[in-house]
Amino acid sequence: MTTAGPRVRLLLDVDTGIDDAVALLYLMATPGVALEAITCTAGNVGAAQVAANNLALLELGGWKGVEVALGSEVPLEVPLVTTEETHGDQGLGYAVLPVARQEVSPRHAVDVWVETVRAHPGQITGLITGPLTNFALALRAEPRLPELLRGLVIMGGAFNYPGNTTPVAEWNISVDPHAAREVFAAYRGLPEEKLPVVCALETTERIECRPDHIDTLSRAAGAGGEPVSPDDAVGTRSANPNPVIACVSDALRFYLEFHRRQNQGYVAHLHDLFAAMAATGEVGFTTRLATVDVEVSSRLTIGQTVGDFAGLWNQPPNARVVSGNDPEECFDLLILRLAELARKRAPASRG
Repeated sequence: MTTAGPRVRLLLDVDTGIDDAVALLYLMATPGVALEAITCTAGNVGAAQVAANNLALLELGGWKGVEVALGSEVPLEVPLVTTEETHGDQGLGYAVLPVARQEVSPRHAVDVWVETVRAHPGQITGLITGPLTNFALALRAEPRLPELLRGLVIMGGAFNYPGNTTPVAEWNISVDPHAAREVFAAYRGLPEEKLPVVCALETTERIECRPDHIDTLSRAAGAGGEPVSPDDAVGTRSANPNPVIACVSDALRFYLEFHRRQNQGYVAHLHDLFAAMAATGEVGFTTRLATVDVEVSSRLTIGQTVGDFAGLWNQPPNARVVSGNDPEECFDLLILRLAELARKRAPASRG
């Protein structure tokens, strides 16, 4: 179980989407978090749109000077599939943010990973909430990355649990299963403290956002109520004057509607938020050691993460798979952090 620790230096690799966006806002709101850079991969939407989303979110949060770099625009071997039906045409649901003034970095994501981690050995924690394409390419360029990183947190996979993309595959792994297989292979045999923390569906789907969480957040930020109801017309937009609350509300409403269409209820699974909280060490969780591999050839099960928890393969573990977490703790922390950010970013009152 982790506990809150000292300043955390994070290198993010994302495919920003709605839950990635909430995770990024949380990180910007968390004291002691340093964002070394954000690298972008295609997944929820195309890589260029991911970069635009990250730049706009950084501006919304009042952060300047964080490098945002484009990475691979396609998976290693399979065709790219994106999921605008889940996250909206631009990846942020109904939220529309102004085009950011900052531009995308001239560096490629792979160079950012390799150069940043080499320059600060043992100090950088990687947080990957999208497909593993960029990190797999970075490993090809610098195989020592697992040893040079302080740690790695991955949102991806499903272990003895249904997939959310195919019957057995989770989205991030499904988009680029070959990259995921390379990443897990690179960690085999390393010391336990170096193994990636894997936040898979069986625990991330427990982070289930409901309309009352959005309303509570708005009230905690001093922005008044933010009623979101399953009875509202599809596509209803927020009228909240606070830009952070309006963004979160409009993004999450789209996600709530998507999950309802999938017969999962009027809820939103904030997978990437939990991974971000695991990376900062602000929430508790338990893990189980496993030897993980990824199916890349079967027509029926491509993208499935297979975890050997019992040592049946007689292979050393290469992952710490999260086995327990506390959703209430996560939402209490989210409301605390985002309410403070929203207060700081509230428009100046006229008087």
